[in-house]
Amino acid sequence: MADLKDKVILVTGGTSGIGLACAQLFARSGAKVVAMSIQPDEGKALAEQMTAEGHQCLFHPGDVGCEEDVKAAVRLAVDRFGRLDVAHANAGVLKNQKITDLALEDFHLLINVNLLGAVLVAKHAIPVMRRQGKGVICFTTSVAAEIGFPEHAVYCASKAAVVALMRSLTTDHTPEGIRFVAVSPGTIDTPMLAASCEGWDKPKEELYAAVAQKIPVRRMGQPIDVARAVAFLVSDEADFISGSVVHLEGGTLALPPW
Repeated sequence: MADLKDKVILVTGGTSGIGLACAQLFARSGAKVVAMSIQPDEGKALAEQMTAEGHQCLFHPGDVGCEEDVKAAVRLAVDRFGRLDVAHANAGVLKNQKITDLALEDFHLLINVNLLGAVLVAKHAIPVMRRQGKGVICFTTSVAAEIGFPEHAVYCASKAAVVALMRSLTTDHTPEGIRFVAVSPGTIDTPMLAASCEGWDKPKEELYAAVAQKIPVRRMGQPIDVARAVAFLVSDEADFISGSVVHLEGGTLALPPW
């Protein structure tokens, strides 16, 4: 288990799917967590659950595409806990459509959440970490950054941009003591994935079973699989890792294209 005791960690998109699993694992590992999302009821429930278990977790309602919201979340972490050791830019949305059918509002939503949200987290976390002389920023990208998923052109582009962002930040700021890493999940059993099954002529369970059989490890990923990897990457045990993407896709990327 990665040692996260007393680390102050901000998680965006922290009340659902991968972000929820990360926030829970970090808090249960002794970290002081600030979870940010646009889901107030789920955020309140998370904070209450972690507090009842004897852990430290605050909820901050906010949209990662709004600079003032991100700035306030970073400020909350620093004001309440005195520092910010880790920022996990995890919030994301998924919209699928062919580019010829693209609605501009969907384009702006994907870019504002998936890319601008990551940019804003970095913009406001880096100055805090620079003053400390140490910190880690982790981004949740996707294998969609490397695979041309049908009818996901803008989503794929937004996730590829996050990888490029992470690598550029590494060259600019890792010499200042700040590490940058990314996790690239494949097919993970999350509410966002479940929502993408709506409208198909088969039930979700049947679709999931078919997908699992195509993955070399013969199962879909779970949010905790990603959370464990993030916990290691942001821990001091990983302090020689910066500018790297860790793929969590059960071997999918190793498959031949036939």
